[in-house]
Amino acid sequence: MTQEENEQEVDVSDVVEQGNIIEVEVTNIADFGVFVRCGNGEEGLIHISEVANEFVTNINKYVKLGEKVKVKVLGRNKKGKLEFSIKKVVDTKPKKALFIRSSSENKEFEDVLNKFLKKSDEKQVDIRRNMKKKQGITKKKY
Repeated sequence: MTQEENEQEVDVSDVVEQGNIIEVEVTNIADFGVFVRCGNGEEGLIHISEVANEFVTNINKYVKLGEKVKVKVLGRNKKGKLEFSIKKVVDTKPKKALFIRSSSENKEFEDVLNKFLKKSDEKQVDIRRNMKKKQGITKKKY
């Protein structure tokens, strides 16, 4: 952990402030999020969109009832309820864009894909050439 991260981490008995990373206990799990309780007794919600860096369909795969999890305090909503995020605590490397040329670990897939692209380009050229002939666009040589 870096020094900055250590400064942000606070004891659960301290006052909960926006941006701090604290440990909370899961008290209830709903379809839309996870209800948690802080060490000082305050309760809040981790919305389903803040549970993981991927699309979450079943929250039970990520948290269990009574489990203690580290969360980042996002702040309070209009009703004064605390909002937390699990995914902002976990540092993940950003994924590379799908269609940027880069070497893949799966060379076999890369080879198949390259062959397909080459064949597809050749077919497109043939189709265009045939369309031009049918339309009489090409110049006749005498």
